[in-house]
Amino acid sequence: MYESKKYLTIAWLLVLPALLIRIFTTTYPIIETFRISFFDVKLMRGINQFVGFQNYINVFHDSKVLTSISFTIVFVVGSMVGHIVLGVILALILNMKLPAQKILRTIVLLPWAMPMVVIAMASKWAFNNDYGLVNNFIRWFNPSFHMDWLIHSGTARNAVIAVDLWKDLPFFAILILAGLQFISSDLYEAAKIDGAGAIRSFFKITLPLLSKNILVLSIFFTMWRITSFDIVYAMTSGGPGESTALIAYRVTTEAFTNLNTGYAASIAVVLFLVMAILSGLSMSAAKRVDY
Repeated sequence: MYESKKYLTIAWLLVLPALLIRIFTTTYPIIETFRISFFDVKLMRGINQFVGFQNYINVFHDSKVLTSISFTIVFVVGSMVGHIVLGVILALILNMKLPAQKILRTIVLLPWAMPMVVIAMASKWAFNNDYGLVNNFIRWFNPSFHMDWLIHSGTARNAVIAVDLWKDLPFFAILILAGLQFISSDLYEAAKIDGAGAIRSFFKITLPLLSKNILVLSIFFTMWRITSFDIVYAMTSGGPGESTALIAYRVTTEAFTNLNTGYAASIAVVLFLVMAILSGLSMSAAKRVDY
């Protein structure tokens, strides 16, 4: 007993320096962001004045921020619906006994392995009307097709969602595939004996057993979508106008382009609180879902 306590104490002493550094590098930026959010800090003009909740009031009256919030909601919902529906379908395909199955799974993961900035910059070229791969492919079926994808707000938003989905969908599908591997084949055999077809087996066996996996994955992927920055930064720079500026990109623009750090901090705090609430609700829902 004494020896075990001794080793436990040594273990904590070894871990403590890294733990303290981690706590400091996590808590200090959060506390400092909360503090700055109550000040009007404009670096270029040398202003550092306490304004209380004025920055937070301005957030909900700023048309640019409201546009960013609206697109962030559209981006998250559209991307996650695509991830869940297409991810489950792709996982079912990868779970089939196909020739060169391992090679196929590796190829599918290639988009996820690439950095988002690289993919976003390549997509900027791919969606070009004159020489882009997307329009060239469509013109095989419709030679007169013309679309400036990143010039119009609606198509630019769809393009951003499509690129995000293309990059992270394989990873989502592979994680769903891991859940499929744990479903016993005996269940499907029993269902087949009872006369259940493939579709009925999916809705009565596969989907219920995967529900918690899908929910937990959706929580993390949603949090990543809410804080997405690099795809917009490299692909559209928030344009055309402000139509594709995600809320994380808006924070960066206010902080490092406009040098309005107090206002940027207030937007970041609002984003932090929203994510905290969503995380709490999501984890609560996950606990209520049984395997």
